[in-house]
Amino acid sequence: MKTRKLTVTAMLAAVATVLMLFSFPLPSFMPGFIKMDFSELPALLASFAFGPWYGVLVCLVKNIINAFFTTTGGVGEFSNFLLGAVFSGTAGLIYQKKRTLSGALVGSLAGTLAMAVIGIFTNYFVVYPVYAKLMPMDAIVKMYQAINPNVTDLWTALIYMNFPFTLVKGAGNAALTFILYKRLSPLFFGKRKQ
Repeated sequence: MKTRKLTVTAMLAAVATVLMLFSFPLPSFMPGFIKMDFSELPALLASFAFGPWYGVLVCLVKNIINAFFTTTGGVGEFSNFLLGAVFSGTAGLIYQKKRTLSGALVGSLAGTLAMAVIGIFTNYFVVYPVYAKLMPMDAIVKMYQAINPNVTDLWTALIYMNFPFTLVKGAGNAALTFILYKRLSPLFFGKRKQ
């Protein structure tokens, strides 16, 4: 079973890596440098199937590989790893305690909320200060203001825009997990059903 877990986790990490490469901007809702992707889907599948550390491992591998193809100098990947690990890890921990549909739902909601809340602070204290070395903070805030005039500074950008965006991203990844998990269970566990 351990060999199967590692093999399936490696496959899920490969899928997550490809999904991250296919990220896309939502220019009417977020500045172009913030992109939507479904690369947390494989991490959440791994967390539910094998436990939270496997989901975190999927996040780590996909971001290490994607760091070689980035234009963010690894900062975007570092942020994606932190938030993806919080999302899949939290959801997996809760599901591990209660392996039912309601446990998966509560875990997904808690993971999504944790990712969105922690994202405010990691972006404010880590990610954007690094980006500000490449682009002035005023220019970053103006990109947000062009979409939402209520944005006055980085805090309001993160609260009014990044927070709801991250909630939607987490909910989308969770919804796809609910659709796919049962169908993929035979691949995860062989003939044994979960």
